[in-house]
Amino acid sequence: MKRYDFDQRINREHTSSVKWGLTKKIFGVSDVLPMWVADMDFLPPTEVTEALQARLEHGIYGYTYISSSTTNTVKQWMKQRNKWEIDESWVLYSPGVVPSIAIAIEAFTSPGDTVMLQSPVYTPFFEMIEKNDRKVMNAPLHLKNDRYEIDFEAFERQLQKGVQLFLLCNPHNPSGRVWTKEELEKIGELCAQYNCLILSDEIHSDLILKPHEHTPIASLDEKYRDITITCIAPTKTFNLAGLQASSVIIPNKKLRQAFESVQAKQGFFSLSTFGIIGMEAAYRYGETWLEEFLAYIQENIETVKSYIHESIPGISVIEPEAGYLIWLDCRNLQFSDEEIKDRLLKKGKVALEPGPKYGPGGEGFVRMNIGCPKDTVLEGLARLRQAFE
Repeated sequence: MKRYDFDQRINREHTSSVKWGLTKKIFGVSDVLPMWVADMDFLPPTEVTEALQARLEHGIYGYTYISSSTTNTVKQWMKQRNKWEIDESWVLYSPGVVPSIAIAIEAFTSPGDTVMLQSPVYTPFFEMIEKNDRKVMNAPLHLKNDRYEIDFEAFERQLQKGVQLFLLCNPHNPSGRVWTKEELEKIGELCAQYNCLILSDEIHSDLILKPHEHTPIASLDEKYRDITITCIAPTKTFNLAGLQASSVIIPNKKLRQAFESVQAKQGFFSLSTFGIIGMEAAYRYGETWLEEFLAYIQENIETVKSYIHESIPGISVIEPEAGYLIWLDCRNLQFSDEEIKDRLLKKGKVALEPGPKYGPGGEGFVRMNIGCPKDTVLEGLARLRQAFE
């Protein structure tokens, strides 16, 4: 028997929701269905809400430290979900993965250095490199039979030019691709060979869809472990982004100290009281919710695939292997990116993420968030069809 009702529609207006409250600012229109930013419309696990309420009722919200109980919960979660035995001393904390990327760039590179990524990829990868006065080195992914692949010859050629840090997105955003052990081993070998550190953004790693399995790159070999900074968070998994809490796993003591040194310069002390409580409760009690959620998302994916195949054949669905974001290939529609955006907003009245935001290779694509009730997904699909009729 299911414990959670993911069909429940919850009004998020007037809650300062970025997804629902900033469409006018982001897209220039307000009368659209928002299916863009990676934010769900579901309640988190009941136990998370209860833990937050209990702390709220206590009534005093003074300085809070992160106890060993929280860190042990992170450790147990990694073992349980990813079969990776980590040491509690490896775990640091940050308000989010994007701040962690910025800290790593500052800690392990210098202005003018080169940081590599693989486009199309999560927009803040580009932003954090460029805003910290580093140079972007791109090793683009290749789409083959509606599935992204790594060109390892091109990957190595870029490393040979001198790259200090590689930003890995595993699972990949926006496509939902889950990199295999063999692919990760090749990445690890090449980065080790060319003395390139790896920052592995694994924020979507709890959202693996069957039959796929997530492998933390740092879990594969000691030499990869010693050059890798792994970023995780319960925020995408349990819809807790507003609590601003994430973990950074750095086994190499020297790298860990360098990361902490930059945090100290920024005045970072701890996570918020509610971030700590939410993180621990989610990891301790959230697995039942997560399994039900993943089953629901798989049904939403099947709904999208079926609807688009039957009603919008000009669009190809890049089926995600993880997560609740669907990368849609609209290139056969023969519209420019500006025309796609215009049609979606003005004719379809639906807000999706435009593909060019994700860098070279994103042209002609859009990203659709289906982390919402099935009725909302169907409404979004109807609007998508209307946009391109």
